[in-house]
Amino acid sequence: MVDIIKRNNVRIHGDGNKCMVMAHGFGCDQNVWRHLIKAFETEYKVVVFDYVGAGQSDLDAYDPKKYSSLDGYAEDVHEVIQTLALKDVIFIGHSVSCMIGLRAAIKYPQHFQHIIMVAPSPSYINTDDYIGGMNREDIEALFEVMDANYLGWSASMAPLIMGNPDAPELGEELAANFCATDPEIARQFARVTFFSDNRSDLQNLPVKSLTLQCSDDILAPLEVGFYIEKHTPQNTLAILNATGHCPHLSAPEETIAVIKSYLNTN
Repeated sequence: MVDIIKRNNVRIHGDGNKCMVMAHGFGCDQNVWRHLIKAFETEYKVVVFDYVGAGQSDLDAYDPKKYSSLDGYAEDVHEVIQTLALKDVIFIGHSVSCMIGLRAAIKYPQHFQHIIMVAPSPSYINTDDYIGGMNREDIEALFEVMDANYLGWSASMAPLIMGNPDAPELGEELAANFCATDPEIARQFARVTFFSDNRSDLQNLPVKSLTLQCSDDILAPLEVGFYIEKHTPQNTLAILNATGHCPHLSAPEETIAVIKSYLNTN
């Protein structure tokens, strides 16, 4: 029998009656939630974990076939929730985890109360009628660099993704996270992330949701936030002053304040 707690390095902070599950984005691990954990652990039971291949997860549990789509990761989210017998979960996802959480909530709506999406994108690729932020050929070029020199790709891309040049230590932290991830797994997760198209899923989200959209984000332009708001029932859009793709690290106070305000009124 698979040990879910060990597989995903599940950690629980706080012992409140209400429950939050926080899910990190590509190339990161549960440590990125440290600011939010401190803010919410007095009132909530806060559950964090590492996706297989990240952080202190069980690398032996990695199955390329299972994780060839976001549904494999969504199943892991469900198994963590089920193993801990969590109810009325407030799911907070960053980046690709927003769509992972959305997929899990569509399939297992009984577990979820709110989906909070930090810098989400249902599709990163521009089309004739949709602005995702990147052209397909640009993404293909990124993967060529990633395949040839993953560590070099990490060092060059992390500061751009973090988007706060006045705080270079944040870009350095993200680069270190990228480099700590198994390169082979990272490359596959990146392809799954950037080539997934979850636009048609937005309309099927059965619970209330919040979108935290950064005012300037290289991976998720403002148009993405407006698209999610328009196509997702019961969605609230909050445009942050924060810039970059990781406001929970670069602007934790603003991120926490917006989440608290939303939860206090929904």
